[in-house]
Amino acid sequence: MSHRSSKSSKPRRLREILQKRTIAIPGAFNALTAMQIEAAGYEVVYISGAAISAAHGLPDLGLLSLTEMVAEAGRIAHAISLPAIVDADTGFGPPLMVMRAVREFERVGLAGMQIEDQELPKKCGHLPGKSLVPADDMAAKIRAAVQARQDPHFLIIARTDARSVEGLHAAIARAQAYVEAGADALFPEALESVEEFEQFARAMAAAGIQVPLFANMTEFGKTPYLSVNEFEALGYRGILFPVTTLRVAARAVEKLLYELKTFGTQRDWLSQIHTRQQINELLHYQDYLERERRLYDHSPDGSDTAS
Repeated sequence: MSHRSSKSSKPRRLREILQKRTIAIPGAFNALTAMQIEAAGYEVVYISGAAISAAHGLPDLGLLSLTEMVAEAGRIAHAISLPAIVDADTGFGPPLMVMRAVREFERVGLAGMQIEDQELPKKCGHLPGKSLVPADDMAAKIRAAVQARQDPHFLIIARTDARSVEGLHAAIARAQAYVEAGADALFPEALESVEEFEQFARAMAAAGIQVPLFANMTEFGKTPYLSVNEFEALGYRGILFPVTTLRVAARAVEKLLYELKTFGTQRDWLSQIHTRQQINELLHYQDYLERERRLYDHSPDGSDTAS
């Protein structure tokens, strides 16, 4: 069902959640996955640029346009009542373009937006070959994002990829500059040890910076596998699992297709797949039928014949 009525409250709810506790934030690569995340009891959804790119058959190189990302993120935000954070990569261009991106993502119901300090073409944060824009240029993008938002609660998350390019101390210095520019939250990408996460958080606290910290608990990257509770002990609030659902789904589909081609039947998979009833429940099928019934049952004089 549509969740547009709750759109305006989502940025505020996102901030309230992050103020109270550390949470796992799974990534959704389409609206159906986002609905599954909500049904599983999560509080926030992440819309990963890498996952959406893969769902479009593209690598994570910043190849999706703002229009494409707004359309997909809007479909996801519209399908759920949860706040959703969108990965806006480098902001789709210079500061004026960042302003447009913020307005577009707000318009379709996002609760927050992440931008990073890489140069275009951007790379996956856990792969080599990245280049950074000057810190002053990134700060200008953050100022643009803050000025552009209509809802003051819309969350601007500044991600720095400096650890893999310039080192941890540079990442710390950049993060502090980004908060001075107005960032509401910080996301140090691709830190490589518990000690580095701890050092980053301590440096922020020593500088009097109290914004929420995000961590990327992606698979097969440079970050060690830490639990949400372990990240909480280190001082982090938003723990992203950006591509996990897509990787699991892709592997399951691959196995099914192999066995279907080999054996010519899906019978052995029936216990592992959603039934028609389960999918219909997830999609609120009966709610739509009931809405349609009420429309047809309404009498010409304005009274409801079903009442």
